[in-house]
Amino acid sequence: MNKVKVVFWSGSGNTQAMADAVANGITSAGGEAEVTTFDALSPSEASKDSVIAFGCPAMGAEVLEEGTVEPFMAQYENVCSGKKIALFGSYGWGDGQWMRDWVDRLKSAGATIIGGEGVIANNAPDDAAISECEDLGRMLAQA
Repeated sequence: MNKVKVVFWSGSGNTQAMADAVANGITSAGGEAEVTTFDALSPSEASKDSVIAFGCPAMGAEVLEEGTVEPFMAQYENVCSGKKIALFGSYGWGDGQWMRDWVDRLKSAGATIIGGEGVIANNAPDDAAISECEDLGRMLAQA
């Protein structure tokens, strides 16, 4: 089993907790998880992975974090065709539109979204959201 990167940005710790749960799911399925942040990885480095997870909370008017994540994804979407990607993140308002937009954006760029849609949690992830993240990690380990 190859190492699966779990890349995230978190302002409050909620998305980091989700990243840790995704990583736990990967390892519980026999994979090896590498948890890192968006600012510690370049889009070209990420493009070398055929399977990868990204996590970002909703910001502003339900958009990706604009200082680090959005510029990363703007470059990454040019090289993500054929990749298997899982998405996750937390939100405090709205209805999850930022995640639907993110999924659609990467699908349009040719990626396959593991799990069919991103895992979202309203504020701090509850037990159900942690379980969904662990399931997502197990799917990544098998992808």
